[in-house]
Amino acid sequence: MSVAKLEECRARIRRELDNVVDFWLKYSNDPLHGGFFTCIGRDGKVYDELKYVWLQGRQVWMYCRLYRTMDRFHKPEILEAAKAGGAFLRKFGRINIGNSGPWKCAFCLTRDGKAVKIQRTIFSECFYIMAMDELSRVTGDKDMQLEAEQVMEQLIYWVREDSSGLGRPQLPGDVPTNSMAIPMMLLCLVQQLTEGREHEVIQMYRELGTWCVQQILQHIQRDGKAILETVSLDGTELPGCQGRLQNPGHALEAGWFLLQFSAAQGDEELQKIAIDKFVELPYQYGWDNKYGGLFYFTDVDGYCPTQLESRMKLWWPHCEALIAFLMAYTQTKRPELLEKFCQVYDYTFSHFPDWESGEWFGYLTQEGKVALDFKGGPFKGFFHVPRCLYMCERILDGLLVKQN
Repeated sequence: MSVAKLEECRARIRRELDNVVDFWLKYSNDPLHGGFFTCIGRDGKVYDELKYVWLQGRQVWMYCRLYRTMDRFHKPEILEAAKAGGAFLRKFGRINIGNSGPWKCAFCLTRDGKAVKIQRTIFSECFYIMAMDELSRVTGDKDMQLEAEQVMEQLIYWVREDSSGLGRPQLPGDVPTNSMAIPMMLLCLVQQLTEGREHEVIQMYRELGTWCVQQILQHIQRDGKAILETVSLDGTELPGCQGRLQNPGHALEAGWFLLQFSAAQGDEELQKIAIDKFVELPYQYGWDNKYGGLFYFTDVDGYCPTQLESRMKLWWPHCEALIAFLMAYTQTKRPELLEKFCQVYDYTFSHFPDWESGEWFGYLTQEGKVALDFKGGPFKGFFHVPRCLYMCERILDGLLVKQN
C-alpha cells in the first residue's frame, strides 16, 4: 500500500471518529440523572431508557481516553460527560446482594439508577474498573485508582480462588471451563492498570499478566489449526457444540491484546504466536469468501452453530480485525498483513457506516444488508467503533511518520 493510500485511510478514519464522537455527545448523555442512554435508534432517538453497566463503564473509559491522549478531544464537554458518567456509576453501579458476601455491579439499571438485573459473571466489574482507572487519570482522583485496584483484587479472587461469590449454583453436570473471555478481559485490565504507573503497581500484576497469556494460549487446539472459544480447565477440547465453537472476532481481539503484551515484554516468540494463531488463523476460518466480511461464529467441524446470529456480520469483529492486522503489520512490516487490513477496511467502510444519520450499523445479514438499524442497544454502545478508529488513527500516525 502506498503512502498516499495510507494517508487516505487515516483521513477517513479521522473524519469517522469525529462523527461518531459527535453522535454520542449529541444523543447519549442524560442531563437529568447522569450516565448515558445507549438504546439509540438510527435517527438518534432514545427508544429505551434502561442503562447497561457494561456500556456505562465503556463510555466513561472511551471519553477519558480520547480526552487524555488526543488534543482535538481535550474539550470540557467530553470531560464533563465522562465525570457525570463516572458519578452515576459510583452512585448506582455497585449493589449489595443480601447481607453477606461482596458487592456486585449491576448489569442493567433504570434511568434513575435502580438495579434491574445482575449477571453471574465478572464483566460489569471489569468495565467498572476500566472506567474508574481511566477517569482517575484525567481527574487526578487517587481514590478512583484505589477503588479500581480494590475491585480488581476481588475479580482475581473470583477467577482464581473461589467463584461462589458470583452467585452461580454448582450443578453436577456443569463442568468448570476456561472461557477465553475471562483471561482476555483480565489481561486487558492488567494493561489498563499498569500503563504509565509506578514500578510497584507493575510488579503487583506481573504474574497475573503471565497467567492470562498462558490461559489464552490454551485455546490453540487441533494441532494449531483452530482457536476454540471454550476449553477444559486443563486445556483440552470439550465435547459437543460448546467445545467446537469458534468466535473469529474474539480471537482477533485476543490477538492484539497479545501483541501489546509481547511488545511490552520484548517477547518475539509470543508475537509470532499471536500473529500466526490469533490474527491470521481466525481470518482464514472466519472470512466469508462469497459475500465478504467475518462470520460471527463458526464450528470447527463444519456443523451449523446453534447461535442464531452465527452467519451474520457484526460491527465489533470487524473493528477488532482492523486493529489486529494494522498492529501486526506495524510490528513486522509483512505486506500480506497490510493487504488483509485493506480487505477488512474496504468491507467495513462500505457496509457499516450510516452516511445519512451518522454512526455505524451493528448488525448485517450474511449478504451484508442492514438487519437491525439502531445505533445503540444493550450491547452496542460508544466503545468498539470509537476504540477501533482511535487506535487505527494512532497506529497510522506512527507508520506515516516513519515512512515520511
